[in-house]
Amino acid sequence: MDKLQKMIFEKSVVIFSKNLCCMSHTIKTLFLDFSLNPTICELDKINRGKEIEQALAQLGCSPTVPVVFMGGQLVSGANQVTSLHLNRSLVPMPKRVGALWL
Repeated sequence: MDKLQKMIFEKSVVIFSKNLCCMSHTIKTLFLDFSLNPTICELDKINRGKEIEQALAQLGCSPTVPVVFMGGQLVSGANQVTSLHLNRSLVPMPKRVGALWL
């Protein structure tokens, strides 16, 4: 989906989420605690959310939420983001894409 690709490449940090998903909430909170301003796309709250979710699945995102992209690159879902955070590899990533200026 062109709209999906455009959003992923135009924004520094994009999180695809569902409002009632506890893992989505955890990942969004983590990024907001870094004082980032990610673009958050709540798939259960927008028109065409199911289509975007299907497009994410075609990109290899499983499960489809939460999914994080930084600098146009797939970071992955909650497990990978949490692992990156625990081994201190996550914070440098938004710095590299210009989303964090600390």
